[in-house]
Amino acid sequence: MKKTAIASLLGLAAVSAFAQMSPAGLWKTIDDDSKKEKSLVRITESNGLFSGRIEKLLDPDTKPDTVCEKCTDERKDKPVLGMTILRNLKQNADDKAVYDGGDITDPNNGKVYRARLKPVDGGKKLEMRGYIGPFYRTQVWHRVE
Repeated sequence: MKKTAIASLLGLAAVSAFAQMSPAGLWKTIDDDSKKEKSLVRITESNGLFSGRIEKLLDPDTKPDTVCEKCTDERKDKPVLGMTILRNLKQNADDKAVYDGGDITDPNNGKVYRARLKPVDGGKKLEMRGYIGPFYRTQVWHRVE
């Protein structure tokens, strides 16, 4: 009986650790240049695809009614608050620690970048990398407990 209880607890711990290594959850975005907190982004999973939307703006310089003037798709002139900025990411078949294949939109300039997410530090941080051709930029986002 005691061995079964211990095995069950270890199994639950493993499931909990795996869940933390998923990009799903609430993340505080940090600007890689200014190091300022920018927003809270909630990443969700549906049918193996991950998407993320801006849930809260944290930068006091950003007005709450800001719209994406420079977006060139269906998000043009739509509010940044509530905007889906991450789309169509899935777990990489070769490297299970990486989620890619989708894109991220920067509402400040309207540009869409190929995206790659990688949970690090036991799932407490998320490396969010945006690519244009061979060039990339990486931000480290922090999980909100």
